[in-house]
Amino acid sequence: MTENSQPTIASTEAQPPTQSATGGLRPHRGGVVLALGILGIVVCFICGIVAWVMGNNDLREIDAGVMDPSGRGLTQAGKICGMIGTILAIVWVFFWLMILGGMLAGQA
Repeated sequence: MTENSQPTIASTEAQPPTQSATGGLRPHRGGVVLALGILGIVVCFICGIVAWVMGNNDLREIDAGVMDPSGRGLTQAGKICGMIGTILAIVWVFFWLMILGGMLAGQA
C-alpha cells in the first residue's frame, strides 16, 4: 500500500444539519387510523371508536401544523370508517335489545 491510500474521515463540523422530509413535523398515522376504522366496521366496534378518536386528534394536529399533512385523506377515511363502524354497532345492539324485549314481552 502507498502512503496516500489511507481512508479519510469526513468532518461533520462544516455540514449543515439535515432536516426531515416532512420539515420537522410528526409523521402522520393515516394508515393506522384507516386500518382501525376498517376493523371497526368488519370485526370489532372498539377499533372503530379508537379510529374515531385517533382521527379527530390527528386531524386537529394536522390543522395546527404539528403533523405531516400528507396523511389527511387516509386519516379522514379512517375516521369516517370508525364512525360508521361505531354507529352500526349501536344500531345492531339496539336491534337485538328490541328482539329480546319482544321475546320477553311475549312470554309474560
